[in-house]
Amino acid sequence: MDFEVEAESEADFPKTRSTRHKCSACYKQYKKKEHLVEHMKVSYHSVHEPRCGVCQKHCRSFESLREHLTGPLPNAICSKIFSEQGCDLCLKVLDSPSSVCEHKKRCCLSAPAPMGTVKMVYSDPTVVNQNGGGPEAVAIDCEMVGGGSDGSLDLCARVCLIDEDENVIFHTYVLPQLPITNYRFEITGLTEEHLRDALPLKLVEEKILQILYNGESIGRARLDGGRARLLVGHSLEHDLDCLIMTYPNHLLRDTAKYRPLMKTNLVSHSLKYLTRTYLGYDIQTGFHDPYEDCVSVMRLYKRMRALDHQKGGIEISTAAYRSQNITCNFDSFRPKELEQMTPDELYEISRPNNRCWCLDSSQAMQP
Repeated sequence: MDFEVEAESEADFPKTRSTRHKCSACYKQYKKKEHLVEHMKVSYHSVHEPRCGVCQKHCRSFESLREHLTGPLPNAICSKIFSEQGCDLCLKVLDSPSSVCEHKKRCCLSAPAPMGTVKMVYSDPTVVNQNGGGPEAVAIDCEMVGGGSDGSLDLCARVCLIDEDENVIFHTYVLPQLPITNYRFEITGLTEEHLRDALPLKLVEEKILQILYNGESIGRARLDGGRARLLVGHSLEHDLDCLIMTYPNHLLRDTAKYRPLMKTNLVSHSLKYLTRTYLGYDIQTGFHDPYEDCVSVMRLYKRMRALDHQKGGIEISTAAYRSQNITCNFDSFRPKELEQMTPDELYEISRPNNRCWCLDSSQAMQP
């Protein structure tokens, strides 16, 4: 009889399954709602994050998305579908296996013909065509030789700028302000002969700024861009330092610092890796060629700019982006209010903490 009473008691009070609170973006689950709220505050989820084309899971970078699809421990269902219908370069999932081949023909690009080290002293800057959308972009790459007693000091000896159509708009050899102690021939292919009639560094800086500001005043460019051009490159801070040049931060597009293209621990990938992984060809197989590198960073930038995120729902205010003050909206609510919101509602008020390049394709930079 005691057994019957015990059984009856268990039937009257069945064990309840604990509720899990699931993030609408990355699908992480939490026992307590307050933990989900804290997760949303620090994750900065938004429509601008890379997403799996199968399950729509948000990832912090394309590297983490690649691990989700093809990594050592991928999601089994997503991996199977991606292996049949996915593009290894852009990570898109197509409608059918038959459409993958046609897509890959467009997605996998051929390497540009290197400029080589044929001596070219100076090309006069030309007008860059307006792209008809957002601000124009110019890609830059510098080749460095060595200075100092041990040749470890980076000195700019060659610079190249191209427009969005991959046309050279400026190229010159540069005479550094300090003596060259190592031409780094095995990397640059440069010799003393190439720099015999090179332009002084100060004049090169003036010519480049003339192209970038595009007739706009420095004050206006620093405020909202105006007619000034976007400057695209890889490790731009290093190139600008070697040119002894500054340019407004909100007009820089650096493929080494763009979070979707970085490692999951926010360490930069090399341009060589990014080009092979996202464009499908190899660069820097011999001497480093500034035109080849310029084309690669421009192609990476245009591929990121072409991603269509804005139609996904949330758009970020242009003024906030220009001021580099991108913050979440969670501070506008009391803790209790946030805990009463559904995961979808929490996602709706979340904002990214970096500027997505897809916004450059609109008039987002215009006043």
